[in-house]
Parts: sequence; structure tokens; C-alpha cells
Amino acid sequence: MASAVLSIATQCVSPNASSLSINETHKGKAKLGGSTLRFSKSSGRISMTVAVNVSRFEGIPMAPPDPILGVSEAFRADTNDVKLNLGVGAYRTEELQPYVLNVVKKAENLMLERGDNKEYLPIEGLAAFNKATAELLLGADNPAIKEQRVATVQGLSGTGSLRLGAALIERYFPGSKVLISAPTWGNHKNIFNDARVPWSEYRYYDPRTVGLDFEGMIEDIKAAPEGTFVLLHGCAHNPTGIDPTPEQWEKIADVIQQKNHIPFFDVAYQGFASGSLDEDAASVRLFVARGMEVLVAQSYSKNLGLYAERIGAMNVISSSSESATRVKSQLKRLARPMYSNPPVHGARIVANVVGTPVLFDEWKAEMEMMAGRIKNVRQKLYDSISSKDKSGKDWSFILKQIGMFSYTGLNKNQSDNMTNKWHVYMTKDGRISLAGLSLAKCEYLADAIIDSYHNVS
Repeated sequence: MASAVLSIATQCVSPNASSLSINETHKGKAKLGGSTLRFSKSSGRISMTVAVNVSRFEGIPMAPPDPILGVSEAFRADTNDVKLNLGVGAYRTEELQPYVLNVVKKAENLMLERGDNKEYLPIEGLAAFNKATAELLLGADNPAIKEQRVATVQGLSGTGSLRLGAALIERYFPGSKVLISAPTWGNHKNIFNDARVPWSEYRYYDPRTVGLDFEGMIEDIKAAPEGTFVLLHGCAHNPTGIDPTPEQWEKIADVIQQKNHIPFFDVAYQGFASGSLDEDAASVRLFVARGMEVLVAQSYSKNLGLYAERIGAMNVISSSSESATRVKSQLKRLARPMYSNPPVHGARIVANVVGTPVLFDEWKAEMEMMAGRIKNVRQKLYDSISSKDKSGKDWSFILKQIGMFSYTGLNKNQSDNMTNKWHVYMTKDGRISLAGLSLAKCEYLADAIIDSYHNVS
């Protein structure tokens, strides 16, 4: 350890006056707590040096709290009975309790009955999972799958899969930039920063309409250097809940293709946004059908409720089977020093659910139920605000948004008022998670939003 040395000189009346009981020795040392005292005596004076142990990590500063996970910490510390946690995007029942899908329990029972072991998976993950997840994303009869042009590697949910894709960009497309929507999910920028991949933003949210700034988005994608990676949200844009229309997706694909950009999709809500697996994957399938090479990160945290299992995938759809094989080999090479190989439990759940027709149908029904509950809450919130607010403000954007999030248009001061006065915990950009809201709480939330919007600058 490093040491900080403090020198102290004391005048003593007699050689034996020191509280350290030095006697007649001229030099010595003594312990005081975790520090060492060194002393010497000369001309009736005792000189002491204190060596204090200092950590080699003193120079490491305290990191700021995570803007999303920090909301939950503050929520737990609040003792008020009316408090609401609308920060973290995790599904809750009408009673605001975590929900484990019935189909997940059945898939786990299958694993127990078969006596599945806990041996290491290959670096690329569980083969049955990789097959199921690519087919779920693109459709089992997709030519890209039949022609073996899809490189799929099991990843550590959406975050880990995005990080693997970012590492691929950094290593094999040096100097390339990623274009990210403004705003976007809070962790996107962290992921590319840590992978040392430069990024900039394209316009997405229009505060005037609380809708999509489509013209700004197109202009910024056009202005980006050729070969830029464009990060797109496959469905249920986080945090805004604002998605392009099918016609707008066509135009986005036109511009990306004309500029020779590379689309990089983040698909975190397939089946969970609309209740339809096919509808929520339409944007990705559009780009692949045009023959474009595409990167896609997937997550099963939301649609199967497998938050803690960290199960997802990184897919690269290439123009040839040969290049797909090479890409997969390099994804494996990147994964090996990161985490060696992925966890098996969540992968087996997905493979069992997707690969068993009865369970697959049950899963689709449960997804429709979850998506339906969020739609009902969204409608009730809109109805409550519209009936209470007599200002004439148009709140219809709440209904136009999709998925578990709603971008309320509240600024930081107004969001602070939601928390400080109304005990509603949310991110400071005005995003609320409707998955954490019940029908019974909609009236209360409507009052909080109206008060914060009209009475806080």
C-alpha cells in the first residue's frame, strides 16, 4: 500500500515523559490503530512520523447513480402508501406485483422432467435457442434462414447482445459511427462509449407534437457519412413509445439503402408491444426482404418475463452464407474473453416454449393478455386526464404511443414535482412505464400529471 507520512515534533520535560513510554531508546516504532508511528529522540525533543495506509484506488471517483435503477432505490425508501414506481420497465399485474408467465413455469417443469444438466454451453449458446430465435425474428420460411445467411449468437439479454455487436463494429469497421435516436434508451450511449465506437444523434422526438420528427430523422440519416450504422428500435420505441408508420418505415429503408448505411435494430419488445410477434417484427423483416445486411439485438426480458435470466441474441443477416459463417466465428471470438459462454436456463425456456406448439400458442395468448392490460391502462389514463383537464390541451398522444412506455412531455422540474409532491417515481425525461400502473391508480396519476403540467414551469 502507499503511505502518507505526517511528522510531529513534541517538547518533552524529561526523557520518560512520552505517553508512548519510550524509555531511553533513541529510535523506535509503535502501532496506533491501523497506522504505524515512527519516532526518534534528540536534544530533549521527540520527532514522530505517522505512516497512514492509503488505498491505491483513492483516485477512482464515485460513479453517478444509474438514472433508471436509481428510481427504484428512491421508491423503496419512500414510506408513503400512495407511491407509484413508473421508472423501471418491468411488467406488473393489476395488483402491481411481478408476474411469472405460466408458460415459463411449464417450460421449467419440462427441464426438470428431462433431468437437464448444467454443463457449459458452446460459446455461441444453445443451438435449439439460436434456431428458434432467428425463426421468431424473421419467420421460419425466410430466405435468409434457408440460405444460411443468418449468424446468430446467444447473448446476455439485449444489453449484452448490443455490446457484442458494438465490439464487432469497433474491431472490423474502425472509425465507423453509430447514429442513435434522440432520445433513446439510457444504456445505448453507455454501450457504444465503452466499446469505443463513436456515435451521434438523429432527430426523433418532436416536443411540439409529442410525436415523431420524421422529417428531421430523414434529414439526419441522409446527412450521415456513407456506411454509418443506424440504430433503430424495432418496435415500441424506448423511451417515447412513438413508432414510425409502415409507410414511414419504407421511406427510412429507402434512405438507408441509398446511403449504403447499415441498419442495427434493437428488438426488445417483439410480441409485447402489439401482442403480435409478426407485427412487431415487421420493420426488421422489411429491411431483410430488401436484401440489406442487418444487425439485430434481441431480448426476452419483456415478452417472456425473463428479466433475471439475461437471455437474448445477436443476429447478423449477411448477403452470403460464407460471410455469415465468418461473422459468427468472430462474434464467438469476441464473446470468449468477455463472458466465455452464455447461461443455459433462459435459453432452454425459450427453446421449449418456441419449439413446443402447445406452449407456443399459450405464450402468444399470455403476451396478448399482457399487451392488452397495458393498452387498457393507457386508455384509462387518457380518459382520466381528458375528463379532468379543462384547459383544452390535446392528450391524444398517449393513445398514439405503443408499448409499455409513455413519453408524457413533462420536463425535469415537472417530473420532480411528480415525485416530491405526488410520490410518483419516474425518469427525469418525463417517461413513465405503464406496465407499473394499474387501472385503479389511473385517476391519481392523472391528477399528478395535470398538476405538474399546469402548475410547474
